[in-house]
Amino acid sequence: MDKTEVPMPDHPVYQDATEALRQYLEAKESGAPAQEVERLRLIADAQIKAASAYQLDSMGYQPIDRQ
Repeated sequence: MDKTEVPMPDHPVYQDATEALRQYLEAKESGAPAQEVERLRLIADAQIKAASAYQLDSMGYQPIDRQ
């Protein structure tokens, strides 16, 4: 991908993040066990961060290191 192109919304990285968020919200709303909800929240958080990092990288931005 050219560094001037932004990934389209149907890109798998966005689809994965959307699906992870959907699973988390469904579990939370359905009253799933707290441990399962937290596990899904962490997965969704990681997927969203990955999508954001991917988008920034595709536009040529350097990742921010916040350690």
